[in-house]
Amino acid sequence: MRFLNNWIWPLPALLVWVLVWACFVGLQQLGVLAWVAALVASGLGLTASLFGQTWWRRSMLAMGFPLSWMVLAAGSVPAWLWLLPLGVLLLVYPLNAWRDAPVFPTPAGALDGLAAHIALPEGSKVLDAGCGVGDGLKALRRAWPQTHIHGVEWSWPLRWLCALRCPWATVRQGDLWQSDWSQFDVVYLFQRPETMSRAAVKSLGEMREGCWLVSLNFPVPDVTPTYVAELEDGREVYAYQTPLAEVDRDSVESDEIAGMLPLRPQGIVVNGQSLYPRKGRPGGRRRAH
Repeated sequence: MRFLNNWIWPLPALLVWVLVWACFVGLQQLGVLAWVAALVASGLGLTASLFGQTWWRRSMLAMGFPLSWMVLAAGSVPAWLWLLPLGVLLLVYPLNAWRDAPVFPTPAGALDGLAAHIALPEGSKVLDAGCGVGDGLKALRRAWPQTHIHGVEWSWPLRWLCALRCPWATVRQGDLWQSDWSQFDVVYLFQRPETMSRAAVKSLGEMREGCWLVSLNFPVPDVTPTYVAELEDGREVYAYQTPLAEVDRDSVESDEIAGMLPLRPQGIVVNGQSLYPRKGRPGGRRRAH
């Protein structure tokens, strides 16, 4: 089941849960006692969890069936009700956003002190790429109150909530990888380790010289940051002044395969050009930009 690691999360979890529940239902139809069928199905889920890449993914793979079965066995929740949280998940966190980071808020003071190292004139434009519910926008405003703060968020409900919480910011619904970064003096990300190489290449193609790419917690691989700030909780903020000359463009596609593959055929767009067309399609070779 190692092929599950090549799938976009949480598709592996959904597949394992469906298979485990199918095993449980099949055993019951064969006349196996419910508790025995549940034990066997739980063992199947536990075995599948061994192929998870991180401890929390392994926990979700292993505990999905036992928790849902115990609730249903208690008779407190009808089976169809389990579709409701799935529907809410898809609404708040749609399929196209699964390759990016889940909703983790930026700490309030995470970007404090950056203004001493990144001096932005009044009227500069700052972007939170993947702004969630607006915590990153608030941290950016606290760091550079004289700038115009922008945010882009794929989820419509999160974008609406973000705009409600940050009425002073310009927040739009969209894909952070398809949006144009060329107009911004600072692009801030709180993403995933696997996506930082893509962000670096996008900055090379779109951001002006002397602008800044700022990342909370996750550095750009093999690139020396211009400035690093350590937070009280041990996390770090990495700031890179463009252009990032050390970025090895040829290694980025390998980083993509090792992490999360793009969901859409056009992949990441730089200057209006698809950088990573899906393999096996017409024009499926990577194009230089």
